[in-house]
Amino acid sequence: MFSLEVRGCSVVGSSFSITMNLVWRVSVFVLCIGAFTAGALRPNVVKVGAIFTFSTINGKVARIAMKAAEDDVNSDPINLGGTKLSILMHDSNFSGLLSIIGALKYMETDTVAIIGPQNAVMAHVLSHIANELHVPLLSFTALDPTLSPLQYPYFVQTAPNDQFQMSAIADMISYFHWREVIAVYSDDDQSRNGVIALGDKLAERRCKISYKAALPPDPTATRSEIKDQLVKLQMTEARVIILHTFAKTGLLVVDEARNLGMMDTGYVWIATTWLSTVLDSTLPLSSKTADSIQGVLTLRPHTPDSERKRAFMSRWHKLSNGSIGLNPYGLYAYDTVWMLTRAMKLFLDQGGNMSFSNSARLSHFGGGALNLGALSIFDGGKQLLNNILQLNVTGVTGPIQFNSDRSPFRPSYDILNVIKNGCRTIGYWSNYSGLSVVTPETLYARPPNRSSSSQQLSSVVWPGGATTKPRGWVIPNNGRELRIGIPNRVSYLDFVSRSGVNGNDKVQGYCIDIFLAAINLLPYEVPHKFIPFGDGHKNPSYNELVNMVTANAFDAAVGDITIVTNRTKIVDFTQPYIESGLVVVVPVGKLKSRAWAFLRPFTPFMWAVTAAFFLLVGTVVWILEHRINDEFRGPPKKQLITILWFSFSTMFFAHRENTVSTLGRFLLIIWFFVVLIINSSYTASLTSILTVQQLSSPITGIDTLVTTNEPIGFQEGSFVENYLSDELNIPRSRLVALGSPEEYADALERGIVAAVVDERPYIELFLSDHCRFSVRGQEITKSGWGFAFPRGSPLAVDMSTAILALSDNGDLQKIHNKWLLRQACASQATGLVSDHFHLQSFMGLFLICGISCFLALLLNFCLMMRQFTRHIPEETDPQTAGGTSTRSGRLQTFLSFADEKEGVWKSKSKRKRTDGSTDGYWNEDEYRNSSNKIEMHPSRERLDSRSDETH
Repeated sequence: MFSLEVRGCSVVGSSFSITMNLVWRVSVFVLCIGAFTAGALRPNVVKVGAIFTFSTINGKVARIAMKAAEDDVNSDPINLGGTKLSILMHDSNFSGLLSIIGALKYMETDTVAIIGPQNAVMAHVLSHIANELHVPLLSFTALDPTLSPLQYPYFVQTAPNDQFQMSAIADMISYFHWREVIAVYSDDDQSRNGVIALGDKLAERRCKISYKAALPPDPTATRSEIKDQLVKLQMTEARVIILHTFAKTGLLVVDEARNLGMMDTGYVWIATTWLSTVLDSTLPLSSKTADSIQGVLTLRPHTPDSERKRAFMSRWHKLSNGSIGLNPYGLYAYDTVWMLTRAMKLFLDQGGNMSFSNSARLSHFGGGALNLGALSIFDGGKQLLNNILQLNVTGVTGPIQFNSDRSPFRPSYDILNVIKNGCRTIGYWSNYSGLSVVTPETLYARPPNRSSSSQQLSSVVWPGGATTKPRGWVIPNNGRELRIGIPNRVSYLDFVSRSGVNGNDKVQGYCIDIFLAAINLLPYEVPHKFIPFGDGHKNPSYNELVNMVTANAFDAAVGDITIVTNRTKIVDFTQPYIESGLVVVVPVGKLKSRAWAFLRPFTPFMWAVTAAFFLLVGTVVWILEHRINDEFRGPPKKQLITILWFSFSTMFFAHRENTVSTLGRFLLIIWFFVVLIINSSYTASLTSILTVQQLSSPITGIDTLVTTNEPIGFQEGSFVENYLSDELNIPRSRLVALGSPEEYADALERGIVAAVVDERPYIELFLSDHCRFSVRGQEITKSGWGFAFPRGSPLAVDMSTAILALSDNGDLQKIHNKWLLRQACASQATGLVSDHFHLQSFMGLFLICGISCFLALLLNFCLMMRQFTRHIPEETDPQTAGGTSTRSGRLQTFLSFADEKEGVWKSKSKRKRTDGSTDGYWNEDEYRNSSNKIEMHPSRERLDSRSDETH
């Protein structure tokens, strides 16, 4: 039994071992098959094409860099998992046809990607082929900003495109406060579209390209063609020149510009990145070239300092054999190869299939010399493209990463200033924080700041060796004088007038003198000529004059031109040289004397309040003096007369009564001050009413003028008509155009118009000769006069500065006094006064006086109550109460006490103590009788008082 069990166990164990052995063999077999299959799918070689013009600077540098990257990739099998990278290079030799042929050749040989082309012209063409065959195109030199990923999904720019470069240039223009630039460019897709992008970026900063000079595409431009364009530039106003082209054409331009004197002081040259590649890669520069580019500013793609970058730069001399220097595009070429390598490795690791299939659209083009049917679609092109766009690694150019719009991560530039011994970095530009003097990497650690105060650059040495920032524009040296339009006025000739002397027109006036004085303060000569605008029979329309500046019929407009909103939208005005505003003029006349004219200085309510306060003060003084001053005592009739006499005699300070109480004297001091002010105001107002001319018109200002239906006069040709109609909604049927001061006077006197609305400078001259009229109300508007220039004209800024200088040194006032100072009429010099004084004018005085009366009464009442409680019994005698209530009796006692003279209660108090009254109370009748006796014997009262004081 036991043996059977042992035998059974051995059988089971042997079966288990056989099963495990079989599983192990199958697993090994499966792994071997998988490895064999994977090895069979991973290609031995990955082909990548490259299309460049290798005779150019960037072509030479890119060839060396791409070859170095290929060798580095193939030096370690891990980079591509044992697969070799093969870069097939094709020289397009500036030929678009050869570029197309090279691309088609690569498409026939199972190429997975193409690096290039070098220029944007071919990028547009080859991108269509790449879209069809799903072959990614990667370029670091075709940087046309219009190569949109929406239109060309398989085209990838591995360096910042020109949109960022143009943003940097626009920020520089804004930083130096220039407003207009000239663009010189090669007439190809990349340069042309770059200049368009520059125009957009400048417009965002309220700047513009004033002139564009297109040159034949690089490298076909000749010296004669370049010279013709530069000669045209010399005739323009702007002196800031942006040179956007390529190396060969760019060097010809600066050399020819030097020959024409356009590299001297006053010019500004900003070259795009082509110049920095020349400086970095050409060793050494010829002395002729170095002299031609002195003072030029240029940009260089910024690549942050790193160990990888320094290591590659140290290898460069050996890689290039000293034939050419390394520039940033060589670094981008190196990184582009590594980008493809990492994306391809990821593609293979993901199990991507390196397969190609025929295009159904091209199958019927098979055969023939072109054999287009041989072109095949890369089946894994979409996956490879996605791998490229999702990369997040670090290369010799810094972080390699793409934004959502496929632009490189954080684009930035170095800003270089070419000097005698080479070039120096004056700052940096980044899409993160704009211009700065510290590296962009430092700013990335801080919050972004694009404020104007944070934008900084170091000092610049400009063309001609100047260190002062050029103005950026000049008066064009084309033999043409500035055409200055002036209004050909027929009235108010003190402002602008034109007269003929010996056949020559002479222009003079206040506005002309201001303009000439400002021109003389400019640090440069401004040749000009005045051109009258108008027929000379009536004042011209100033809106039409301003429109002539916009239409380029005039280079500026000078005269009495008001700065209003609709004009500022089409031209630029200088700083106002005189203040102006609309005023209303109405007739004035002598008012006939009336019997009651003396009442006019105060309004009826003012008279009533004044009389009430006279009575109030008199009454209060009587209350304060009644108990202690014999002059305020006596029978009721006498006391009433005393109150009235004292009240109104204070108006003339003629009162006879003396005040004894402290409170009464204090109150009178305040009241006399109030009376003094009232008397003085009344006298001045009455004098003015009887001597100064008063308005005979019911119009008190623009408000009453608008509400009436009366006609309104305005100066012909001015903006007043539109203002009254559009802003104040006055019907045009009420508006009457008047052409001269004489017409103003005639229309006002004859009642043709109820008032004239015009600007204050005109009205001041009008009133100096016509004293029968006056201004009514306040100014309607606040504005000024200025000179009009085309929008964006830098001359407007300089003229504004000159006008401010004239104001500071007093010349502006001298010119004003020369032309506009007149002897005003007596009535105008005196000015108009208000017909009446209202209570509001004296509210403060009356308030102070009223409060003083109240406080004096309150203090007097408190003192009287204190005396009453001390010397008068608290209760009346019950036998003499006569049934009256204790409260009413006590009130009567208090009133009798208040009416009594102060010495009475002292005598009674003394008698009380002398007689030793037992009940402590006095009969009220006894109290009155005693009072009457004292009133009859004042000498005894005084004697009692002295006796009381002795005790």
